Amino acid sequence: MPVTICLHFETHCLAGNLNKRYSVSMEEKKRVLMSLKSKKRARRSREIPPKESDDIEDISFSKDETLQIRASLLEWYDENQRDLPWRRISGGSDERDKRGYAVWVSEVMLQQTRVSTVIDYFKRWMNKWPTLHHLAQASLEEVNEMWAGLGYYRRVRFLLQGAKEVVEEGGSFPETVSELRKIKGIGEYTAGAIASIAFKKVVPVVDGNVVRVISRLKAISANPKDTATVKSFWKLAGQLVDPCRPGDFNQALMELGATLCSLSNPGCAVCPISAQCHALSLSRQNESVHVSDYPTKVVKAKQRHEFSAVSVVEILDCQEMTGSQSNSKYILVKRPNEGLLAGLWEFPSILLEKEADLASRRKAIDNFLQSSLNLDLKESTRIVSREDIGEFVHVFSHIRLKMYVELLVLHPKGNRSIEDEKLDKESITWKYVDGKNLDSMGLTSGVRKVYTMVQKHKQTEQATIPGRRRKTAVRR
Repeated sequence: MPVTICLHFETHCLAGNLNKRYSVSMEEKKRVLMSLKSKKRARRSREIPPKESDDIEDISFSKDETLQIRASLLEWYDENQRDLPWRRISGGSDERDKRGYAVWVSEVMLQQTRVSTVIDYFKRWMNKWPTLHHLAQASLEEVNEMWAGLGYYRRVRFLLQGAKEVVEEGGSFPETVSELRKIKGIGEYTAGAIASIAFKKVVPVVDGNVVRVISRLKAISANPKDTATVKSFWKLAGQLVDPCRPGDFNQALMELGATLCSLSNPGCAVCPISAQCHALSLSRQNESVHVSDYPTKVVKAKQRHEFSAVSVVEILDCQEMTGSQSNSKYILVKRPNEGLLAGLWEFPSILLEKEADLASRRKAIDNFLQSSLNLDLKESTRIVSREDIGEFVHVFSHIRLKMYVELLVLHPKGNRSIEDEKLDKESITWKYVDGKNLDSMGLTSGVRKVYTMVQKHKQTEQATIPGRRRKTAVRR
């Protein structure tokens, strides 16, 4: 009968450093120790790579990991943070509302948009509406024009509505996530960003950059879009957030994902938290594993293809027909207040059921102008010129829109000026805009592309057909 004795020894578990008490025979002790040594040697020789966690709900950061990540990341952020205008606004008690407002505006602008693009937009916005109360007095048309080019216009509609809500409720900017979530357009991410960055609340934020960093730190291969996975990312981010500098830590985590821990070419060699990165450890143990494998790539929904006919309608003043200086105006129509590009201005256009030839497109445009603006194009004397300008594809997040563009130059009936024209204003909202104002208007990138095409066409025609000076002057 073997003699059994109580032996105390420490084992290093993959789940963390744990002290365990074993009651084993001498032979059993030797077998366990040999097994541990064998596994360590195998790992060094890349025979047994670290294992990925199968159940994301069981994943967590240990206390030591958390402290190391916080210290390393904040030190890196202090030395490498980008100089951005919304970070310069003081967080003093006398400017708490301004700080909260600035963070809100910047975070809404930064959604789906590059930082380099946002900087100038943010500066112009804050110059025009420096406080929440200034913004609450603005119209939807004003904020749409200021926003033009940033895309995802629903963001700015909600921003305006939210500002009006806060002012109507007394004007004091809410500080907590629960209070911020009550405001129109503020979701979990934006609420966490405002609360932590502006008001130093110890709450996490999770955006695409944070998901990428955490998924690599823990080698999480689960679908990052899955509801349970998203919930786990928020839990893990909550474990990491620094209690003393929550806003700085959240910005550091996002900054790391936006710069070093990039999607396809991560800078692991200079990453401040590479020592805690499980994905990097896996890649060193197994050549078939790459850090960029995390997070798991999700197949995007296929974009639908749509087609539209766009008519840039230029109406000449009656004086232009005698060859005087051009004073033509363009018709812009307002899109419906709901749906894609809601409430924005564009040239008259109509969606087509499918790709269409020139005759079909013109017929569709003619019907639209007749029914919506009461512009009858059947009178041949009304049309000065009508030219097919070209086509291009404008890409939205979920739509590939092929736009066929024409320039339709009209003149008023008889000797009446354009102000005398009685277009139907009840069926659709529209307005005349002269060329100078059109150049300075805040137009969407799609509308701007259309107008640029028309201007280039006019310049080319003027250069190639010098004998048609009067006609080209009319088209200016």
